[in-house]
Amino acid sequence: MAKKVNIEITNPVGLYASPATAVKLYKSHVTLNYNEKSVNMKSLMGVLSLGIPHKAKIEIVVEGEDEGTAMDMIVEKIKSLEIGTIQ
Repeated sequence: MAKKVNIEITNPVGLYASPATAVKLYKSHVTLNYNEKSVNMKSLMGVLSLGIPHKAKIEIVVEGEDEGTAMDMIVEKIKSLEIGTIQ
């Protein structure tokens, strides 16, 4: 069953590349949803193409064999880099 998390971006720069590079380590499919658009979060260009600004609300969906571990890492990365708050 897919894992989902909603995040409000609190970093003044917005969402940047670091979380996208970390998800490549996992086998699960990771989707980033923002403003009625969806991209594969493993695609650095896809993530950056969304231009996610400060105060944006995003959803991340992880589905696959290591979804729990992948989601835990994503949440920890968002918190540790002070990119956003988990809703």
